[in-house]
Amino acid sequence: MGYHHVQLSELEPAPDRPSTKRSISDACGLERLAAHVYDVAPGEEIPLAYHYHDEQEEVFYVTEGALHVETPDEEYVVPAGDAFVCEPESPQFAAVPEDGDPTTVFVVGAPSVDDVHPYEPEES
Repeated sequence: MGYHHVQLSELEPAPDRPSTKRSISDACGLERLAAHVYDVAPGEEIPLAYHYHDEQEEVFYVTEGALHVETPDEEYVVPAGDAFVCEPESPQFAAVPEDGDPTTVFVVGAPSVDDVHPYEPEES
């Protein structure tokens, strides 16, 4: 059996990210589940690029503020207490606009694989 009590305030943020990312899965050595908490300031993004995954499913649960998620079809505004789900092969880009409020998001992805691909929207 294995259990972990994770104090988020004691986790070092991941380097070279556009927002503050604290990895619960890395802290616990999880291999099949990616679990991270992001603190996103106005004007910051969660991902490194507009992207999609081959296999990974993702859930973005907003605990504070509001997350804006751009997709090829529309932009969603996800308020605190709501979740946004991305199925595999579904391009998305999550951010907080310059005029937004500081936002905290718990993101879970499974399986925990490095299957990310950049997505370039077609010019209209």
